Amino acid sequence: MSLFEIIIISLIKIVIAVVALLLTVAYLVYFERKISAWAQNRIGPNRVGFHGLLQPFADVFKLLLKEDIVPDAANKPLHTLAPFIALFVAFATYAVIPIGPAIHIFGYDINLVVADVNIGVLYVLALTSLGVYGITFAGWSSGSKYSLLGGVRSSAQMISYEVSMGFSIAGVLLLSESLRPIDIVNSQYGWMWNAIVQPIGFITFVVSAFAETNRLPFDLPEAEPELVGGYHTEYSSFKFAGFFLAEYANMIIASCMIVTLYLGGWQIPYIDKLGLGVTITTLLQIGAFISKVVFMLFFFMWVRWSIPRFRYDQLMNLGWKVMFPLSLVNIVWVAVLIMLFN
Repeated sequence: MSLFEIIIISLIKIVIAVVALLLTVAYLVYFERKISAWAQNRIGPNRVGFHGLLQPFADVFKLLLKEDIVPDAANKPLHTLAPFIALFVAFATYAVIPIGPAIHIFGYDINLVVADVNIGVLYVLALTSLGVYGITFAGWSSGSKYSLLGGVRSSAQMISYEVSMGFSIAGVLLLSESLRPIDIVNSQYGWMWNAIVQPIGFITFVVSAFAETNRLPFDLPEAEPELVGGYHTEYSSFKFAGFFLAEYANMIIASCMIVTLYLGGWQIPYIDKLGLGVTITTLLQIGAFISKVVFMLFFFMWVRWSIPRFRYDQLMNLGWKVMFPLSLVNIVWVAVLIMLFN
C-alpha cells in the first residue's frame, strides 16, 4: 500500500469517526433527557420533530444564536482557548479505539481503527491527562470565584482518580502484555474478559471513569447548588456548547475504553466456531462492540439519576483511601494469577 493510499484511507476513517461522533453526541443529549424523564415518570422532549427527535438540533441552533459574553475581568485568550482544548482532547482520543476486527475490502486489509499504534493505551492516558488543562484554564481565566473553585476542584479530582485508573489499567497490561488496544481485545478471547478475570480492576476503572468525566455522583466541579455552574459559569453561546460537546464525547470515549479493556471489545465468545462466514461474523462483532458501548452509556445516565452527589471530602476520601488501595490489590491479584496459571 502506497503512502498516498494510506493517507486517503486514514482521511476517510477520520471523517467517518468525526461524523459518527457528532451525531452520537447530539442524540446522547436526547436520550439522556428521555432516560431522566423515564426515571422521574415524565415524558421528556416530544415537540420538535417525531417524538422530539429533532430537539438536539434545535438546542444547537439556539446556542449558536446566543450572544457570546466574555466578562471584563476575564483573561480573554485563555478564556477562548479553554473549550477548544477540551474539544481537541475529546476528539483526538478516539483515534486509537478499535471497533472491530480487520476487514478485507476493495483489495485492502483495513483495521477498523483510525490509528493502529503500539502505544495506544499510553496515548489515551496522555490525552485524558491534558483534558484537565481546558477545565483549569476555563476556571482561572473567567475572573469568577465560582469558576475558579470549579477549576481547582476538577484539577484535584482528575489527578486523584487518574492514579487509580492507571493502576487499574496496569492489571490489563500485565495480562495482555501489550499497549496496543487490538492486542488487548484479542487477549480476551472467549470468556477471558478482564471484567471477569479481574473484577476489582473493572470496578475501580469504571468509578474512576465517572470521576474523570465529571459525571454524577462526581460532578463536584459543576455542583450547581454551591458553584452555580462551576468552571463554565461564565461561558455562553458556542464556547458553552464546546464544553457541553466535550463532556458527552468524553463519556463516549470512557465507555469505549471500558468495553475495549474489560468487556472483550468486539469479542463474541467463540463466534468463530459457528461457521457463519467472514462477513456476517465481522458485522456481528461490530454490532457487539456498539451494543456494549450503548449499554455503558445507558449505565452512565442511569447512575446520574439514581445516586446523589458526594460531598467533596467524601469524593477525595474515596479516591485516596478506597480506590487507590483497591487498584494496588488488583495488581497483586493479577500477578498471582499469572504466576499460578501462566
